[in-house]
Parts: sequence; structure tokens; C-alpha cells
Amino acid sequence: MRYPKFYPKKHDLAECKRCIYDERIPGISFDDNGICNYCHQYDVMDQSYPNDERGGVMLQSYIDQMKKDGKNKPYDVVIGVSGGCDSSYMLHLAKQYGLRVIASHFDNTYNSRTAVENIQIMLQKLNYDLYTHVVDNQEFQRILRSFFLSSVPEIDVATDLALATVHYMTASKYGVKYIWQGHSFRTEGISPPGWFYMDAKYIDTIHKTYGDGKIKTLPLLWMTKWMKWMLIDKIKMFRPLYYIDYNKEKAKKFLSEEYGWQWYGGHHMENRTAYFANNYYLPEKFGIDLRYSEFSGLVRSGQLTREQATQKIQEKKPFDEEILDEIKSRVGFSDSDFERVMNAPPKHYTDFKSYKETFERFRGLFYLLYKAGYITRSFYDKYCVARQQ
Repeated sequence: MRYPKFYPKKHDLAECKRCIYDERIPGISFDDNGICNYCHQYDVMDQSYPNDERGGVMLQSYIDQMKKDGKNKPYDVVIGVSGGCDSSYMLHLAKQYGLRVIASHFDNTYNSRTAVENIQIMLQKLNYDLYTHVVDNQEFQRILRSFFLSSVPEIDVATDLALATVHYMTASKYGVKYIWQGHSFRTEGISPPGWFYMDAKYIDTIHKTYGDGKIKTLPLLWMTKWMKWMLIDKIKMFRPLYYIDYNKEKAKKFLSEEYGWQWYGGHHMENRTAYFANNYYLPEKFGIDLRYSEFSGLVRSGQLTREQATQKIQEKKPFDEEILDEIKSRVGFSDSDFERVMNAPPKHYTDFKSYKETFERFRGLFYLLYKAGYITRSFYDKYCVARQQ
């Protein structure tokens, strides 16, 4: 089994002296002072992406270029919206910098009411346009069922990759050269390679193996299409939250007071499949608790103490049983069907066809794409450098 169980925690595990990662984290190592390699990776990123005055200068320079490239076009940037804190704050940040925004959203038919209301209120008050792609409901249920039957942890990967693809679709449609992503390594941490994987071929293989293989309305980031969007359309990725002093708790309070935005209860809980995956499926079947990554990031950035994080990680994750019932009903599982899924031996992405070998083979090209701003450093490190078991 390639997914080390996080429940219950054994007291004799080697632990990082700085964050709350321990030896169960894939690819972890410790220096002579007991500090893990992910903390060292954070320090390198913290220097490369300063969030002080230097970061402000770098962000302003980038935005100046965005405005220049957006001249004579209706928009300067595509911002993906989910109703979550990070994407909502990016909308506010873009308005502060005078950017013309086209918001982009992928609807997997599992949005929470709070998420929908947050999207509406932010776009209305900021006067931004929205491009939405809605997947066929029955098609998505069949794909979701396929991933259940495959017994891999990436149960919500179809949503994640479709979301990224819709951003590119939006940028290409309106001639926009920039996509903003709402990730912050200071608040979300550094997810270890080996926990999750996603690409179009992987999704296609899973659905052909365990489903009917028919994918018509789910957008997939196929390699040829992706290369066209980067190399011909010149669409780049950018993460503005890397360059500002971004504190999620303060951001939530600000968005609530300024816009009437509502907190939805937890990280990735604005969508019901993400909520189900993070708060039930991953910890119960694979022993994966994504809070280790989130809390470790907050500790490294000084937004939590290690003692606070150690205490918070012991708290049971909230879960609404009605969401479990809804998902079982929509994918067509009886209680016994679902029990068999949960008890089936876990599988790993390396058990299926994917683009991983292609990414590794063309590592040099992807490094150049990273340096030119077309892909993120995290994509290069996780997908192009080495296969993680």
C-alpha cells in the first residue's frame, strides 16, 4: 500500500521540528537539525516570491505588462472563481490594480448554495463578467463513479482539471494572455508529490477502464490543446497571492465586511465533491489528511504556532452525512456498493496510463515553459522531475 495511514498517529514517528509533517509524508527527509525538506523548500520559495515591498514592486511590474498586453482587448486577465476565499480575494485585488477581469467558472453540478451566492455577490459588486461551463450532469456522475471503482485517491480530479481547462478556454475565447490562480504556499502549504496526480490521459484511462469511456462535455487538458494555448496563444499562469502579505483569516473578515461574502466552513468546502473528498473519502479510505499540508504552511508563515497546529490536527474533520447520501444516490451506489468501494484495496496513479512519462521525457521543454511563466514551478517539480511512488 502506497498511502501511509494517518490514523491513529504513532508516537515514535520522526517529526519535523518546525512544521507538523512527519515521516509518513511522501518524499520527506530531515536535516541534522530535524527540519524537513519541505520547510527548506518553503524558505527558497519565500525568498523567490517576497511578500514585502519587493513583492509589491514585482507584482506592479507584472500588472503593468498585463495592461500593456491587454490593450485594445476587452479584458486583461482571467480569474477562476469558486466562491472560495482565495479566488474572491483575487477579484478584489484585481479591482484595486485597475484590471479588467473576465471571471471563469466550471460547474460540476455540486456547487454549494453559499458558493453560488458568493460568486454572484462578488461579480455584481465588482461589475465583472462571467464565463461558465456546465458539465452534463449524467456524464459527470458516470465519470465520478469510474473513479470510485478505480480505487484511486483522486476522486475529484475531473473537477480540478476541468476547472483549469475552462480557464484556458476563457482566455483563448477572449484573447486574454494571463490567468490568475488563487494559490498561496504560505496558507495552503506545499502538497507532497505522490499524494495526488492528474492529467487528461489519466482521467480518460480511468473512465475507459471502469465506465463507458464517453467524455463529451467535461473539458480535458489534452497535451496538443495545452501546447497550443501556451505556445501559440501565449497564455501564461500567475499567482498574485505569492507577492502580497496574504492572511486568510484577515481576508475572510475583510470580504465579509466589504462585500457580504460568506464563509463556507472549511478549506475546499465550497463544493460538495471537494468537501466529500477532503473530509471523508481521503481520510477514511486512504488516511490522507490535507490539513497536514495546510497547517504546516500556516506554521511556516507564522500564521499558526506549531503547538496550535498540533492541537488543531487532532480535531475531527466536520462532515455532513447528507452529502454522502447525495453522492451515493447520484452515482447509483447502494450502501453495500459503497461499502465495497471503501474496502477495496487502494490503487495508485502509476497503475494507469497517464502523461507522466511524457512530462518527464520533455522535462527540458517544461523547464523553459516554467521560466517563461507558462506553467508554475510546482507543476514542474511534481510532474516533470521524478516519478513518485
